[in-house]
This record gives sequence, structure tokens and C-alpha cells, in this order.
Amino acid sequence: MLRLLVVALLLANLAFYAWTQGMLDNLTGVRAQGDREPERLNRQVKPETIRVLPASAVVATAAVTEAAPACLEAGPYTPAQIGAAEGVLQTVLPAGSWASLKTESPGVWIVYMGKYPTREALQKKADELKRLKINYEELRNAPPELADGLALGGRYDTRAAADKALADVAQRGVRTARVMPLSAPAVTHSLRVERADSTLQSRLAGLRAEALLGKTFTACARP
Repeated sequence: MLRLLVVALLLANLAFYAWTQGMLDNLTGVRAQGDREPERLNRQVKPETIRVLPASAVVATAAVTEAAPACLEAGPYTPAQIGAAEGVLQTVLPAGSWASLKTESPGVWIVYMGKYPTREALQKKADELKRLKINYEELRNAPPELADGLALGGRYDTRAAADKALADVAQRGVRTARVMPLSAPAVTHSLRVERADSTLQSRLAGLRAEALLGKTFTACARP
């Protein structure tokens, strides 16, 4: 009897020792050392799924909600119109937020033959130029004084270039051609807001076309 009691006490001590070391947690459902805070948190949160963002990333994320600056322009205006259009912008936009741009376009010159009284006469001359292997184009939508005529060789930015082309075709047998202006040099103006934020874009959108002499602000052709 005494021997059995000793064996029972020994087994009880071994079981208690195993329980205190956490060896029996899965069997008993009771933790010997309780739920320690770090371990409890580890069971609730997967740390590998958490990423701390730098402050710059947070700021950048917020910035995407702002409208990106846009380049906007209105025009073209003639030299006689630009003053009135500038006056409109001066009343609605802050100084320095916009600019008035000037564009100078060179004239266009051609080596011209015509004008021909009939379609048959024009076609006859065109056939002669083909036999001479001289390039030409029939002028359509040209000024009235150049209608029903032919332009030889192409179009030229300067009178000097057109004169040289005339000399070239003359050497190849063309006698009645002459240099003519297809369009005169022109000066145009435009109004540009290089970096229009959401506030400026809203103000420009609110301007009626009549105030800008029939023009509206659209995306810049050449930002």
C-alpha cells in the first residue's frame, strides 16, 4: 500500500512539472504561464502583412487627388485683337500666371503659270509640263487671282528660293512662268497659361467665348 502511494506521488509530481513547463498545454487547454501579451498579439496580428509607409508616400498619395497643372492657350489673335483679349485676362487672372505670345509666319511663294481661261487650256499646259518632267500642282482654294492656274515645283518660304526655282524651270524650256505670293507673311498672337492649377482652370472655363473674341482656352499645341 505504501509503495503504491509513493508511485502515485511521484507521478503527480512529474505531471505537475510537465504542466509548468507547458508540455501539457495542448492536452489540458490551460496555459501554465497564462497568455503573455506579445504571444497573444502575435496570434491576433500577422506582422508580415503590416508595412509602415514613409511620410513622403502619404503626402504623395494625397497629392494625386489634386488636379495636375495644365498648359492652356487661346488664339490665334490678330495684332488688332490681342489688346482686348489681354485686357480680359488681366481682370480674372493674377499677374505673372499668363503670357502673351507672338508668332511670325513667313510668306509662301510659288512659281506660277496661269491663269487659264478654260479647263482645256489648263490641261494642255499640264500635259506639256508632264512631257518636260516638271512637277506641278493645280491650285485649288487659292486666292481669286491665282485660281485656274498651276504651281510648279512646290511652295517656298522666301522670294529668293522661288526665284531660283523659276530659273531652274526656265532652263528646262518653261517661258511663261513667274513668281507669285500664295500667302503674305503674317503675325499672330496667342494667350497662354503655362501651368494652370485647378483654380486657374476653373476661372478660364468660366470665361465666355464672347469675352475672348470668339476664342476659348484649350490644351497647348506646343507645351
